[in-house]
Amino acid sequence: MRYLTFALAKGRLARKTMELLEQLGICCEEFYDSETRRLIFTDETHKMKFFLAKASDVPTYVEYGAADVGVVGRDTILEEGRKLYEVLDLGLGRCRMCVCGPERFRECLKHHERIRVATKYPAIAKDYFYNRKQQTVEIIKLNGSVELAPLVGLSEVIVDIVETGSTLRENGLAVLEEICDLSARVVVNQVSMKMENERITDLIRQMRKLVKERNQ
Repeated sequence: MRYLTFALAKGRLARKTMELLEQLGICCEEFYDSETRRLIFTDETHKMKFFLAKASDVPTYVEYGAADVGVVGRDTILEEGRKLYEVLDLGLGRCRMCVCGPERFRECLKHHERIRVATKYPAIAKDYFYNRKQQTVEIIKLNGSVELAPLVGLSEVIVDIVETGSTLRENGLAVLEEICDLSARVVVNQVSMKMENERITDLIRQMRKLVKERNQ
């Protein structure tokens, strides 16, 4: 039996995913060793390997088959636009992708005016404004705190992830439009789904059952 390889987004999501898998008897002691320099963790009993990657790289590892399965936020899946199967919503890290800005720009969005949009997610912003709204905008890619952009006049609005909205309120910004709901998703390589269909399908079925029980 060959190993099934998992790519996990570094940080809290990887830990939460491993905790979920442990409920299925899948365990990697080394994963929790903060001193280890190992890059790949193995569960020999279930023939599974795990590695941590930057969130934006997880879909790439999965598309190219370096990982059979990946766990990453839906924002990353949408932004990267890779060819893979999205098979399960884990319900972890629930939040929203929104258009935000000063209240006075709400009318600009309603009337499809040409405005500037600052964001860390240019692909998502472009799809939303150009394909869903048919609104022509100028998209400005930023890597840091996008909430700053409307405050200093770089853009009229931003496209960003909103959890509680407290940062927005503290800076005089508001959610003007909602693009989509976000949470952690399980993605699968298209070839792996065919070659290892029984193993992957069974694993997803067990994970789905646990998620359902957790949400009851």
